[in-house]
Amino acid sequence: MYHEIAEKLLQAIQSGEYQTKLPTEQALMKQFNVSRNTIRRAIDVVYQHGLLRRVQGSGYYINNVQLQGSMTINLSIGSGKSLAKRGPLNSKVVTFDRVQASEIPLAQTMKIPDDTELWRIIRLRYFNSVLYCLEEAYYLRDQIPFISTDALDDSIFDFIKETYDIDPESSDDFLSLSTLGPDKADLMNLAAGTSLLTLAQINYTRNNVVFNFSQTVYSYPGLDFYFHSAHLSSN
Repeated sequence: MYHEIAEKLLQAIQSGEYQTKLPTEQALMKQFNVSRNTIRRAIDVVYQHGLLRRVQGSGYYINNVQLQGSMTINLSIGSGKSLAKRGPLNSKVVTFDRVQASEIPLAQTMKIPDDTELWRIIRLRYFNSVLYCLEEAYYLRDQIPFISTDALDDSIFDFIKETYDIDPESSDDFLSLSTLGPDKADLMNLAAGTSLLTLAQINYTRNNVVFNFSQTVYSYPGLDFYFHSAHLSSN
């Protein structure tokens, strides 16, 4: 229950419903008809995502991490979710097929057997007709037996959540500056040798089972990346 409430609070913050601070715990208890402990656990999830500041005796204030005139990706929430509510991304699918882990250098990265069958999805994503990123993603077919072609044009994670009730519980994220080889450069209509920020991500289910690996090369101008960290003693 607290995960569902946390998701609703996250959506409310991102949509601008709460701009300065959260309602009081008492108000949230009444709104969601749950106990104080449930509300506190939900708030803690939002806090761990970096969208709140605790002020002793005053409540929880909204972190203003959205930079003016930019697209901010909050890695504490997930790479697929922007803090800016500026509309959906459009996709151009380059590849949608099935491969075995042995065909690509992923088995060791994902800690899966070589004969594991994966969906491979490579797509260019656009925002306002400007190239946003090149995304190469792999999903384990034993967990995701079917992916709708309609989902390829939108959010694959939303489709997986709605269809299989699979939601990434945690992830390993690796940011690096990568140099485009000829193939990727050609897809992105950029010069070979161009250096771009790249995010490699392994996503895990609630049972700590890997279900997805992706590598996203970002090219949209003005992108910012945000990550929240907190000392354990402060939690």
